[in-house]
Amino acid sequence: MFEAVLAGAADPEITGVEVIRRPALSVSASDFLDADGYVLGCPVNLGYIAGALKHAFDTSYYQILDTTRGRPFGVYLHGNEGAEGAVRAIDSITTGLGWTKAAEYVIASNKPDTDALAACRELGGVVAAHLMS
Repeated sequence: MFEAVLAGAADPEITGVEVIRRPALSVSASDFLDADGYVLGCPVNLGYIAGALKHAFDTSYYQILDTTRGRPFGVYLHGNEGAEGAVRAIDSITTGLGWTKAAEYVIASNKPDTDALAACRELGGVVAAHLMS
């Protein structure tokens, strides 16, 4: 799913956008502040966002709260059970931050199929297209 998102963001029709990848455990407030948009991806563990993504927000939320409002974002999730709790958490966090949802979330269960991978590619492309100058 990650590779499909990157492929979409690197589509040749998208220009002027630099894609920077960061593992959630190494993301800092300055990474959020330096970016113009975001694609968040994580496994859904026990119906909730992965601890690494939660950690990224826990350590950065108040530092980025006022500065990142209006920035576009997208989300892809992968789990073997329901993702409702993860969606609710991401909605709550991104609403509080004032981010703009650029595309519908991509949620895959079990092994991602070709439709899920195509949706991830489109997600990467849509978020990147929002950032073209």
